[in-house]
Amino acid sequence: MNRILAAAFFLLVFAKTDAQINELGVFLGGSNYIGDVGPTNYIAPKEPTIGILYKWNRSTRHSWRFSYTQGKITSKDIDANAPSRIKRGYSFENEIKELSAGLEFNFFDFNLHESGWIATPYVHTGLSAFRYDELFVLNNQTRIDDKSYGLAIPMTIGLKTRVAYNFILAVETGFRYTFTDNLDGSNPKNSQYETLKFGNLNSKDWYVFTGLSLTYTFGQNPCYCAE
Repeated sequence: MNRILAAAFFLLVFAKTDAQINELGVFLGGSNYIGDVGPTNYIAPKEPTIGILYKWNRSTRHSWRFSYTQGKITSKDIDANAPSRIKRGYSFENEIKELSAGLEFNFFDFNLHESGWIATPYVHTGLSAFRYDELFVLNNQTRIDDKSYGLAIPMTIGLKTRVAYNFILAVETGFRYTFTDNLDGSNPKNSQYETLKFGNLNSKDWYVFTGLSLTYTFGQNPCYCAE
């Protein structure tokens, strides 16, 4: 993990948050990809993924959420169900390093200052910026052309509960719709690789993070009631 980048990011986030309830924690899980190479399973975590996240709870129903996540995505045509992909035999791997900011919405009130067991399903969306390898395929070998940056829209659904007074445990799956079609090397943007393009060039790639997060809550008690 890029520690300098993560530290700078969270220093900015922590500014002026002393009057709210904050959550800081870690994410551990797996990643998978949906695109022009390999199987098209929507949720199939296979490569390890790690991350750190921060939430600023503005009410019992919504939070501003910021995160840094990184993981590898891989796929092989030999694992696909489509005979044409199996015959083609391509494979690739790519590394994703993502910064994300957005809004998390709870379906039920999630008041951290009430005693007893509390839990709620939630959804999250916003905007993600990520770095990845710009790939191309030559002679059945996937090769790196350059580093590149892209944007994605995260769409997350999860379930969280309090496991101790100051700890929140959550399980979630987050789909990222990207604005690139070359996480897999099928649509390189370098014009000299124009003849190497393959697959559906009109659809964008997706990547998915699935796993568990554990956050620690701290800060002054907010007043959620109307004055």
